[in-house]
Amino acid sequence: MAGRFFDQWHVGDQISHEIRRTVTETDNLLFSVMTHNPQPLHIDAEAARTSEFGQILVNGTFTFALMVGLSVADTTLGSLVANLGYDKLIMPKPVFIGDTLRAETEVTDLRESRSRPQAGVVTFTHRLLNQRDEVVCQCLRSALVKRSPA
Repeated sequence: MAGRFFDQWHVGDQISHEIRRTVTETDNLLFSVMTHNPQPLHIDAEAARTSEFGQILVNGTFTFALMVGLSVADTTLGSLVANLGYDKLIMPKPVFIGDTLRAETEVTDLRESRSRPQAGVVTFTHRLLNQRDEVVCQCLRSALVKRSPA
């Protein structure tokens, strides 16, 4: 198991996730089609060319999902009970096809679970950065995480 248990985390812990991902046209198109998102900025090269971006803009929900996915192996793989919520999601810079993205995580809060003594809530701040080290996505993720086995 790669993830950590609740009692193994400390506020301020930071992780630079090793896996990077270059976004492809196929990633963007398949995600947009699978989620029934017909936004021309994501799937129509001609429409996107006439936009302020001048090119296809990667679907923001793909960007968000990739950020969380890149973090899972180092954070909650094998220790997660449930994701409780995502908060303060921002996307301050656009993502384009061909951008290479990497994720960073910081633990910003820990609290005991009142209803589940065998678990606790970890709040992660996830950041996704492009090849120019610009933050393209950020959010808080609250996760109910198991305690270490006795």
